[in-house]
Amino acid sequence: MSNSDSFIDEVTEEVRRERLFGMVRRYGWIAVVLVLVLVGGAAWNEWRKAEARAEAEAFGDALLAALNAPDRAARAEALSDVAAPDPAGQAVVTMLAAAEASEGSPAEAAEHLLALADAPDTPQVYRQLATLKAVSLGQEALDIDTRRQRAEGLLLAGGMVRLLAEEQMALIEIEAGDRAAALERLNRIAEDAEATAGLRQRASQLIVALGGEVQG
Repeated sequence: MSNSDSFIDEVTEEVRRERLFGMVRRYGWIAVVLVLVLVGGAAWNEWRKAEARAEAEAFGDALLAALNAPDRAARAEALSDVAAPDPAGQAVVTMLAAAEASEGSPAEAAEHLLALADAPDTPQVYRQLATLKAVSLGQEALDIDTRRQRAEGLLLAGGMVRLLAEEQMALIEIEAGDRAAALERLNRIAEDAEATAGLRQRASQLIVALGGEVQG
């Protein structure tokens, strides 16, 4: 290689270095910002996870403390003071409080359960459970027409919610004096492949109590 070629290569390399340093000086701050954003985002995520864990633990501790109160009235009052971290947590608190109040004040318990079921921010599964619990409190809590209407709404759901609603509908039909409709519904429950052994047993016992025969 000639001296002139070597000189040209050195000049070219120097120009490249100058351009690189110039770009670093001009745009290097972008890389710094990106690194800070990535590091800050990771730190924020870890902080949020830690905060969520702390909230969940505090919520659980508050529930346990409330449920350890000496009697139903004290437990219901303690549960009313528990601060839930989200709508799902609030649904759990409301249903536990309603369970404690159901023995002494079934109508009040049903009122709280249906308010929970009708709240737009309540997750669907808790709406169904709250409705089912309210219906199951019986005539001391809700009149027969309200229970029938609510149970019919649950019949559109799938799985165990539907079958448990069928069971409540059979009890409502027994209460209304419609023995034939109740027997037909109970036999459907007993034959349903999705029914649990416990639910089948309850249906069969009711069929026998009504003077019917268990099919199959």
